[in-house]
Amino acid sequence: MTTLLVAKQILMTLYSKYEVYITPLLKFLLALISLLLINSRLGYMDSIDKLTVVLIVALMCSFMPMNFIVIMAALFTLLHLYSFSLECAVVVGAGFLLMFLLYLRFSPKDTLVVLLLPICFLLKIPYVIPIAMGLIGTPASAVSVACGVIAYYMIHYIVQNVSVIASMADEETAAKFKFIIDGLIGNKEMVVTIIAFIITVILVYIIRRLSMDYAWTIAMAAGAIVNIMILLVGDLMFDTNVALFGVILGTIISLLLTAVLQFFVFNVDYSRTEKVQFEDDEYYYYVKAVPKVTVAKAEKKVKQISSQTMKNTQRTRNTR
Repeated sequence: MTTLLVAKQILMTLYSKYEVYITPLLKFLLALISLLLINSRLGYMDSIDKLTVVLIVALMCSFMPMNFIVIMAALFTLLHLYSFSLECAVVVGAGFLLMFLLYLRFSPKDTLVVLLLPICFLLKIPYVIPIAMGLIGTPASAVSVACGVIAYYMIHYIVQNVSVIASMADEETAAKFKFIIDGLIGNKEMVVTIIAFIITVILVYIIRRLSMDYAWTIAMAAGAIVNIMILLVGDLMFDTNVALFGVILGTIISLLLTAVLQFFVFNVDYSRTEKVQFEDDEYYYYVKAVPKVTVAKAEKKVKQISSQTMKNTQRTRNTR
């Protein structure tokens, strides 16, 4: 455990020292991964489905605010869909605009959620995001989580029905719009997932705010269990074809990842908890103080060697 604490302290020190270089690098990697995944999933416009274009745009994103990465990801998606079907681009563009307005209104600081959630869906571990946002976010973070879910399922639905949409003639514009909109609105799997993730975010937030011991650990476990239960109940009610083994395995991996997050953000020692009482002119205060787990920095001792010290050492040797 001490080794992990030392490693954590070294990492935090390095980040604080080289933050000006590390932050742009992380933005670059996030933009690069997001754009490459969009190109691999869609890839209908050849002019932007090139590594050089992706690298240039990702480099631009590294020096811009996080919201710029979201805008570029949405732009790449819409350009690909426009090359495939104008109707798809219009419907998804309207959905993106509505989500962007909601996201800016309620949780503008949760940009990372909107980008990471579709990536986590592809990695089969989307459950880590609602649990993590319940730990470090607020109930308003549920809006960003919901937007990330909708963004993923919109693209996923179109990718699944590419052949059907492509088979419709150009004259069937109204039929295309109806098919796309009905498919998105009637996507029961998306609705169940949104409900499960929103409840998970709020439940984890409420529990981790309690003053009881091990509140964060209990919040993570409760959020994981409730998330699984809602997804399974939704599968029984609406036949969403949820893979039970995949949900359980993904949730276990998500819990391990959130445990790493807890280690870096909220690592405390409940065995040394203290309860303090004091007062001022207007209130009595009852405070529960839980110390953080830290390691003492190693003290460096510098021994100065002068010419006189060397002479004394030599005399001692000669005497012997």
